[in-house]
Amino acid sequence: MKPLSPPSPPPAAPSGEAAPFYDGASYDVQRSVGYWTKLAYGSLQRSLDARMQPLDLTGLQWGPLLLISRGCADTVAACARESGIDAGAMTRMLDRLEAKDLLLRERSTLDRRVVNVTLTERGQAIAAQIPFTLAEVLNQHLHGFSEAEFKQFLDLLQRFVRNGEAAAQVAAGGDAESAAS
Repeated sequence: MKPLSPPSPPPAAPSGEAAPFYDGASYDVQRSVGYWTKLAYGSLQRSLDARMQPLDLTGLQWGPLLLISRGCADTVAACARESGIDAGAMTRMLDRLEAKDLLLRERSTLDRRVVNVTLTERGQAIAAQIPFTLAEVLNQHLHGFSEAEFKQFLDLLQRFVRNGEAAAQVAAGGDAESAAS
């Protein structure tokens, strides 16, 4: 990885607006928030994969178990929606979790299109361990951060996500005000 070069001056912003942080003419991937976010996500995934192995889970399989155990999802569709993946991919993941005797799927008697999911006793025991593993991995990645830096980092990430959601809503024809709230 080459060392970071000094930043080029940002382009001038219209009066009352902050200057943009990036300019396509001088874009440097080493200074890209997207690049560093992707690297951070990859680092977290590799650590989670390694730490979830004793639970016989991959770095992604823990998600639906935690969602179900916390009452955030009780159907295949809700697991997919909350995880941000398509229903087909979620179904395949739940197939693997069901084969490991971690969950049960049952078609709803009220609406045959709905497939309910519940944890088995074994799934509940595994799900109870997941938050401790997540805390360990996140604490390793946050090593050396002060409490103030941690809070600021979390606030900045949340703002970054809200800004992205607002921009996506505007691009889809909505209004940024309702997306930002």
